[in-house]
Amino acid sequence: MCLPTLLPSLLSMLPRLLPPLLPRLLLVACLLSLCLCAPARAHDERAASPHLPFYVATKSGQTIYLLGTLHVGDPADFPASQPFRPAIVNALTASNTLAFELSPDDIVMSQDSVTRYGVCAHDCLQRMLPAALWTRLASRLRHNPAALAQIRRIKPWLAALLVETFSSVQAGLQTEYGTEAQLENIYLHGTIVGLESMDDQMRAFTDLSLPEQWEMLAQDLTQTPAQDVADVRTLHALWLAGDADKLAAWQARKTATLTHTPDLARSLDDSVMYRRNRRFVVKILLLAAPGRPVFVAIGALHLGGPKGVLALLRGYGFSVKAG
Repeated sequence: MCLPTLLPSLLSMLPRLLPPLLPRLLLVACLLSLCLCAPARAHDERAASPHLPFYVATKSGQTIYLLGTLHVGDPADFPASQPFRPAIVNALTASNTLAFELSPDDIVMSQDSVTRYGVCAHDCLQRMLPAALWTRLASRLRHNPAALAQIRRIKPWLAALLVETFSSVQAGLQTEYGTEAQLENIYLHGTIVGLESMDDQMRAFTDLSLPEQWEMLAQDLTQTPAQDVADVRTLHALWLAGDADKLAAWQARKTATLTHTPDLARSLDDSVMYRRNRRFVVKILLLAAPGRPVFVAIGALHLGGPKGVLALLRGYGFSVKAG
């Protein structure tokens, strides 16, 4: 399963959340497919800002700006002279509130939560997995016995997120060039809030049944590391092109090809994506008020498609147009 489908914001936090585990894991991630990481593209200050998926929703004097984000990126995604195109900058300037999936305070304080929810006191992963699935994971990590030894202490859903993180690292993308970090650099006048709490986000995973967690990990191990890297790069290119519905359609096709058990896959997507979309919209509507624009920046794959945030806002009577 492709990285952004399963809570990309958590992936961007992982290097900070599990410092004893991840530095070594991420250091060897590029070696797992016997290839080198793709270097970041040169940062050209003269480059034009990429298009990015940006939308404006309006209703009865309420204005909601919505930007689809990636939680990892390339330096060239945000030219120093103009990291975002004027329409996005103007919307930020007009908004008294900037809403992310998680507030910056929650991210800073999240290490304990991830450790509490995702890390076992003793080796637990192998006994929580079917033998065949454990064998596939061990084979993926066969080039680094130390990484395999440490990953034994985490739960299946977090193991799946680590596999996805490897793909992002191998694709040459960096968390410091995630969209949220770049927005924080230029948004200096208003309040930054989260659309969900850290506990809300964690429950999307901890409430999964073991079979759902197996499906999650199995999807992430279906392709070769090289195929996963290619998917991350495709997603990145689609994000730069700025069409949320095309992003959602591409992701739906990818999920269909990676699914092992359809019922479990549908339940998994509902837990980690669609329920969260509905929660986001409820919080967005509470923040919105006539004459007080709100700027919302959430993972790009939350926006498009029939169950995405844009469609849900249309269901509440908003007119939604590309910005």
